[in-house]
Amino acid sequence: MRQHTVTDSPYGPLTLVAEDGALCGLYMTDQRHRPPEETFGARDETPFGAALDQLESYFAGELKEFTLPLHLNGTPFQRTVWDHLRTIPYGETRTYGELAAALGNPAASRAVGLANGRNPIGIIVPCHRVIGASGSLTGYGGGLARKRQLLDFERGAGLF
Repeated sequence: MRQHTVTDSPYGPLTLVAEDGALCGLYMTDQRHRPPEETFGARDETPFGAALDQLESYFAGELKEFTLPLHLNGTPFQRTVWDHLRTIPYGETRTYGELAAALGNPAASRAVGLANGRNPIGIIVPCHRVIGASGSLTGYGGGLARKRQLLDFERGAGLF
């Protein structure tokens, strides 16, 4: 059973989706690859208490690592990439190539990028921490401006 709620954030409204009590989606407004609203289930804030509390602490600069039950729907490769994203420390970045190498296949940077772009739980599974080989910002489902804001925020530049 799926349920969802919408909460405000410094980056605009966030839609959180839970499946059987575990977070399975966090989507920004106008996010690329955002599923249709009708797949989010009934609007009910009940299963989101911990997620909302942790997001509030994160945006206050107090939380560096999320500890929530997640239900990541994707292919085995995508789930492996998303698991690796969760190992990138707060305030740091990795390149697509570095992630591919960490997965044991240095030639898979393009596949890593595609999986990264399909991450269903933005911010909490920190796909914004992945950058191009030259250090450039490349691709982000929530838009490059949000990616820059999130990276600047985590590096101590404040919210805006």
